[in-house]
Amino acid sequence: MKWFDSFFEQKTRMAAQGISRRSALARIGRAVVGTALVLPILPFDRVAREAHGAPKDKRNDDTACEYWRYCALDGWLCTCCGGTISSCPPGTEVSKVTWVGTCHNPNDGRDYLISYNDCCGATSCGRCLCNFNEGERPGYRMGVHNDVNWCMANGNNNYHCTVAAVVGTAESPRAR
Repeated sequence: MKWFDSFFEQKTRMAAQGISRRSALARIGRAVVGTALVLPILPFDRVAREAHGAPKDKRNDDTACEYWRYCALDGWLCTCCGGTISSCPPGTEVSKVTWVGTCHNPNDGRDYLISYNDCCGATSCGRCLCNFNEGERPGYRMGVHNDVNWCMANGNNNYHCTVAAVVGTAESPRAR
């Protein structure tokens, strides 16, 4: 049986000398890259995406980040968290301070001044996160900066979600 042990000892030593950690990692890398090249070729179902007809215009859907009023919103949408576009969900209260933005309504072609109010008093909603920074200014211009916890002035400063209320129509500059 000594020949049997010698044979396997020799083969094991040869394998250990010829196979290093680097070569093992290289083989794994080749397998990953090969898989990445083959996966796009595999068939997939495009029908489910088109099953509901034409794609919805999200500029008019107040539960979608693309809704026109959300052009400067940073936070969870209250429309997905039990509230409406301009009122906080039950169990929360509107923040005492706010930030503002001017958003263009594609339906009537006008610009509107939007007040973004955080709803405070409950833990974060966790649904429908949007982060748009159109027209955002640096943090030293607090009234137009959206990266602040605006619940800081309330008794319970836990942030829950954000509403977007229209507060006026933006006037275009007058021609002289």
